Amino acid sequence: MKEKSTAIVIGIIVILAFIIPFTVLKDVEKWYGSFLFWLILTLIVIVCNAILTKDWSNEK
Repeated sequence: MKEKSTAIVIGIIVILAFIIPFTVLKDVEKWYGSFLFWLILTLIVIVCNAILTKDWSNEK
């Protein structure tokens, strides 16, 4: 169940990475508006993957 919920969260993040910059951030003239958003989403995905894989060495 943990893998499924993490995969759903990462899938939502990927969809948001495409939708938000072209809708909510479309009026931001500077390039760093979308870049900062993508950077934050990348950090969230890294944390999700770290949480998901931290117990892999303990599996039998």
